[in-house]
Amino acid sequence: MRSVQTYQSSLSPELKDKLLHWASRFQEICWLDSNNYRQNHGKFTAILAVDALTAIKTDAHNAFEDLKEYQSTVADWIFGYLTYDLKNDVEDLVSENTDHLHFPELYFFQPKKVFLFSESSVEMHYLGMVDDEMSSDWQDIMASDISEVNQEKENPIKIKLRTSKDNYFEKVNEILSRIDRGDIYEVNFCQEFYSENVQLDPLKTFIHLNEISSPPFATFIKLDEHYALCASPERYLQRSGSTVISQPIKGTAKRLKDKEADKQMIEALLNDPKERSENIMITDLVRNDLSRFARKGTVEVEELCAIYTFEQVHQMISTVRCEIDEETSPVEIIKQTFPMGSMTGAPKISAMKIIEEMEDAKRGLYSGAVGYFDPKSNFDFNVVIRSILYNEKKRYVSYSVGGAITSKSIPENEYEECLIKAKAMREALEK
Repeated sequence: MRSVQTYQSSLSPELKDKLLHWASRFQEICWLDSNNYRQNHGKFTAILAVDALTAIKTDAHNAFEDLKEYQSTVADWIFGYLTYDLKNDVEDLVSENTDHLHFPELYFFQPKKVFLFSESSVEMHYLGMVDDEMSSDWQDIMASDISEVNQEKENPIKIKLRTSKDNYFEKVNEILSRIDRGDIYEVNFCQEFYSENVQLDPLKTFIHLNEISSPPFATFIKLDEHYALCASPERYLQRSGSTVISQPIKGTAKRLKDKEADKQMIEALLNDPKERSENIMITDLVRNDLSRFARKGTVEVEELCAIYTFEQVHQMISTVRCEIDEETSPVEIIKQTFPMGSMTGAPKISAMKIIEEMEDAKRGLYSGAVGYFDPKSNFDFNVVIRSILYNEKKRYVSYSVGGAITSKSIPENEYEECLIKAKAMREALEK
């Protein structure tokens, strides 16, 4: 179905800018960038997919079955996202909080043009109807002049809080009381920051956000008027042949400029009993999720409470893996684990009910997932955190942050952690 052409080229920052500005002419764009972050289980340095031939866009009702039919019928590369609110298709749950962004709850497209980057080369995979454009497209990309692109100053963006600081403390204390009485062990509680009547340059903002954060699961998505500018450090789920892995994050510490103090911060995070208990609790939840479809006896924790360092923060990450039968439906694997444990809590259903009750905005794409399926039914998805979401038509921009609330949580510390996580998005918007 696809013609392939290879060019020798390393993915420099300049080439990234040229690619993204070339891609901006299309209505459908998905850019996935590892930022050369060294990690286990990485497949590509980056992927660019543009220009839909076919697409599926739907609400939560029967969403996973619709996606399963679409993915198996197309049997090709498809790129897109799953919003958090697809939980309502998995369990008997609702999403009644106010939605200001109005993203479709599931959106995937089959691109005419796919670029797969390794460290030293790029493979262009084009559908037959456009494969005569491969050489000219690459020439256009390489010849792009970006020296004077997006030099205009934008108006300052005033960020508002959906949940006041006092109200945040009240809600965390209410969650703690429910933990004390045994309703829940851990819940990921989030809050939204937003601005209205915004005229944003999404690509310029993403490039700035990515420069600030340089995470391993960066994403730029444009689907009609909907944009996701994602600086995620977290992988949700990957399938490679008969192996499935998940890498939940729980545990955060800020970066310090002084090298010795920064090392001490890593050591403190590694040995923090609260952060470790959060991570272990969610790791157990992920193990349980994977056991629903894994071959018996193959679920194992490959890495427990490891510390990974990023530009803005240190994170505690565990890696859980399992083996599956080759014929297992890739969409069913996602459905059995969705939404991810790191963004819900334990027990998961109780956590999602409390999230719906306590939070002041519909999550939508935040704490959902962006990624792809390949023609062999392999897939890779991130967790949509540290992300700016923008509806160009409604001129509404939003980012949300949160953290795990456990019996050991101190509301003031949880609030400070939210501000640490929000720093890069605020900086990218304020420019």
